[in-house]
Amino acid sequence: MQAFADSRGLEIVRVYADEGKSGLRLDGRDSLKALLRDVESGYADFSAILVYDVSRWGRFQDPDESASYEIRCKQAGVRVLYCAEQFENDGSPVSSIIKSVKRTMAGEYSRELSVKVHAGQCRLIRNGFRQGGPAGFGLRRVLVDHTGVVKGELRRGEHKSIQTDRVILAPGPAEELTTVRGIYQKFVEEGRTESEIAASLNKSGLATDRGTRWTRGTVHQILINEKYAGHNVWNRTSFKLKQERVRNPPAAWIRRDDAFEPIVDRMMFEAAQQIILARSYRMSDAEMLDALCELLSRQGYLSGIVIDEAPCCPSSSAYTNRFGSLLRTYSLIGYSPERDYRYVEINKRLRELHPAVVADAERAMTETGARVEKEPISGLLKVNDEFRVSLALSRCRPTDAGTNRWLIRFDNALRPDITVAVRMELDARTIRDYYLLPSIDMRADLIRLGDHNDFGLEGYRYDDLSMLCRLARRIPLRGVAYE
Repeated sequence: MQAFADSRGLEIVRVYADEGKSGLRLDGRDSLKALLRDVESGYADFSAILVYDVSRWGRFQDPDESASYEIRCKQAGVRVLYCAEQFENDGSPVSSIIKSVKRTMAGEYSRELSVKVHAGQCRLIRNGFRQGGPAGFGLRRVLVDHTGVVKGELRRGEHKSIQTDRVILAPGPAEELTTVRGIYQKFVEEGRTESEIAASLNKSGLATDRGTRWTRGTVHQILINEKYAGHNVWNRTSFKLKQERVRNPPAAWIRRDDAFEPIVDRMMFEAAQQIILARSYRMSDAEMLDALCELLSRQGYLSGIVIDEAPCCPSSSAYTNRFGSLLRTYSLIGYSPERDYRYVEINKRLRELHPAVVADAERAMTETGARVEKEPISGLLKVNDEFRVSLALSRCRPTDAGTNRWLIRFDNALRPDITVAVRMELDARTIRDYYLLPSIDMRADLIRLGDHNDFGLEGYRYDDLSMLCRLARRIPLRGVAYE
């Protein structure tokens, strides 16, 4: 810019620079604001503004916003000259067209960069690496190199200095781990609220990881954050291109289950989520308990599934919200069950159903003339000594957004050639459909299916096992002698 000024016989009297600031919004651009203020106030002691190129006004998603700042300067009688552009900013139609194109390109550059950065962050999350933010109480950030070798613990405020290094989460000191597990135990098994737990922690003189007193919010964050169950979850909220902060539905979250060593077991964590997410206030306490007593007298036992399937009884979520937990609700009516949660029953039901589904697939392929053998150790089906098939039942997981989600995990250790993902309905009894997923096309360890998926996945979906049977069917070739 100095060379440009010398070639034009200009003297640089003042520099306005917003170094290290985002050009997506005017917010935070204090120097640009000062420039506009000086120009429009009439107190500017210069007659021209040297701008490196068109994009230096900003990479605004609305190109007219960038143009408006140049116009404001020109209206105040101050010329705008571009140092690195190959056109003269003389107000001609050609210069106007070029500036319009370059402003659009500047915004498009940010959009493309945002997509690339987001894709890279998603890949790192799926590989089990942490993407920013404090570790949280009971956890520590650990630096590893590109081969996964631990290099050391990162303290608060410290960051990685080598591009290929990555950050993971690891359990913290033993006393903090005991505190976290105690929080879950008090909340789930004792039915205590977040406020009660926070009060007891403060009474014991224990501080948070930030050295502050415990509040309902800090306890609540520990109870809802999946990192304490070992899961790496990201993209809960978005602030793309600094336009608007959006809370994403669970189906849009990027996650890697079992990425870190868990502090609390999955059963305890899922039980806490049942209590937190459930909300219902329609019936009185007495009416809800009476309905539960009637259900107990009819069924002889209670569980989350039994309660949810009873048409004349509130859901199990309503009871957990009203009385703190299902265990506390059971105690109010004098019922003492074994430790039991809804997802445990569903998984048990699916395990019981799995042999029947495998047997049905084996029988269907055999009826088409295929030779099917079940490997005794792996349980995979070897078809015609040509390919191996794994059948995986996936339970339906309702989301807060009102949609459903299915998680399909691939057993890469056994390396089946085809994984038949059997999507179950919400009742965990009825089969919704089948996905025939060849290993050659499935690169990830896990995929997530929704009610409606893109064409790349829908191409593998079938209503029944007819396509698997077609793959297994033996067709004799005419004119070929078989020995």
